[in-house]
Amino acid sequence: MIKKLIAGLLAAFALVGAVRAAEGGIEWDRFPQAKLNDMAALQNGARLFVNHCLNCHSAAYMRFNRLGDIGLSDQQIKDNLMFTTDRVGETMKASIDPKQAKEWFGGVPPDLTVIARSRAAAGKGSGSDYLYTFLRTFYRDDTKATGWNNLAFPSVGMPHVLWELQGQRSARFVEAKDAHDPNLTVHRFDGFEQLTPGQLSPLEFDEAIGDLVAYLTWMAEPAQGQRVRVGVWVLIFLAFFTLIAWRLNAAYWKDIK
Repeated sequence: MIKKLIAGLLAAFALVGAVRAAEGGIEWDRFPQAKLNDMAALQNGARLFVNHCLNCHSAAYMRFNRLGDIGLSDQQIKDNLMFTTDRVGETMKASIDPKQAKEWFGGVPPDLTVIARSRAAAGKGSGSDYLYTFLRTFYRDDTKATGWNNLAFPSVGMPHVLWELQGQRSARFVEAKDAHDPNLTVHRFDGFEQLTPGQLSPLEFDEAIGDLVAYLTWMAEPAQGQRVRVGVWVLIFLAFFTLIAWRLNAAYWKDIK
């Protein structure tokens, strides 16, 4: 438990660093919230997570059998989503060796179980908005060790693991006068240029990232949908009870002047 707590704290510190890196940068795109109630989107997001993220990042607080909540049977989970263990009750552990990860990336990639529960400073949006923007704004940068950079998190140490789906892009920047100090010149983003095509079209890639972020958001709080549904019924009950109490009160006091 102590090791898991330490891992969770390290993940939280890593996430805070990511959020701070994005402060003052580009505006975050809005994550399509409707996907949180779309079982097909959540299932596809789980597939993308296992195939592209779980190689380096763990989800140590999520068990494979919890995917039954998004409509997957134990057999479907075993056949399609389990590559590091053969027990459906196991937690989602990364396949990479921690020592190798530290050598390659300078540190162990953070756990992603609750990565989407962060909230932005300065009112930019939610953690889901940040992830949706971050995963869609990678571009080629030969000055970086990984060969990649990111608009939402400049100089990120993580390579673009989904580049085969999106293709390779470069980013255009133009020189402009700083809005606060005309004597300063800044570089502003002026769009992407597609270098090589990906397996998906730009629209299909955005949809896939929406599915992945939906899964990450669901994984951070699997009971969220049930909590919301229960909350709605509780509010309906309280409204109905208030009406009854109001009418009873009127009946008790109608003969008293």
